[in-house]
Amino acid sequence: MSIAENLSRVRERIAAAAQKAGRGPHEIALMAVSKTVEPARIREAYDAGQRLFGENRVQEFAGKYGALNDLAGAEWHMIGHLQSNKAAKAAELFGAIDSVDSLRLAERIDAAASKLNRSVDVLIELNLGNEAAKTGIREGSGELNEILLAGARLQHVRIRGLMTVPPFTEDPEGARPYFRKLRDLRDQIAARKIPGVSMDVLSMGMSHDFEVAIEEGSTCVRVGTAIFGARLKT
Repeated sequence: MSIAENLSRVRERIAAAAQKAGRGPHEIALMAVSKTVEPARIREAYDAGQRLFGENRVQEFAGKYGALNDLAGAEWHMIGHLQSNKAAKAAELFGAIDSVDSLRLAERIDAAASKLNRSVDVLIELNLGNEAAKTGIREGSGELNEILLAGARLQHVRIRGLMTVPPFTEDPEGARPYFRKLRDLRDQIAARKIPGVSMDVLSMGMSHDFEVAIEEGSTCVRVGTAIFGARLKT
């Protein structure tokens, strides 16, 4: 199937999952994960109406950006682990960084965005499975609260919500407890009404489990292989 046909099928699945959950499909943003995907194929997705894209590596996207910067209305999000020493380049290239996992990184992004005279939307990444091989703030860590309380003083960073990648299970239902936990955590944070912090984005769900994520309240699903096919090994 073509990328346009894949996108159409994914959108149909999103609409069906939203209907099952008593939600409207307009409540869920579809992010096309374009890491390792060459610019020509990203353009195919763009030509099929896709506007929101997620990239994992600053250096890789920097190499592709020159071939894509004419795509009017395209939104580029950084969704992979971001090292503090690459925060300046990320703030330059991306409209949003969805993988903030430390106060130090948030401060680096804020400083870089200040020099660029712009603001950057960010999500806080949670490692709810406490997996050693994954980045993200682990459950019970004080780092989450530190970032939240810094929201008022980070003048060029806008904390918009939370993101997670649950432990992989063959059965998508295995991810449900983690999606539910992230939603509950979002609700708890929102109730605190912390200055400089909004909790309107829940980024959770990927190609194999996004229907479950939508049922649990996801507002953004990150889909790669179901759109672009099997990913190249890197």
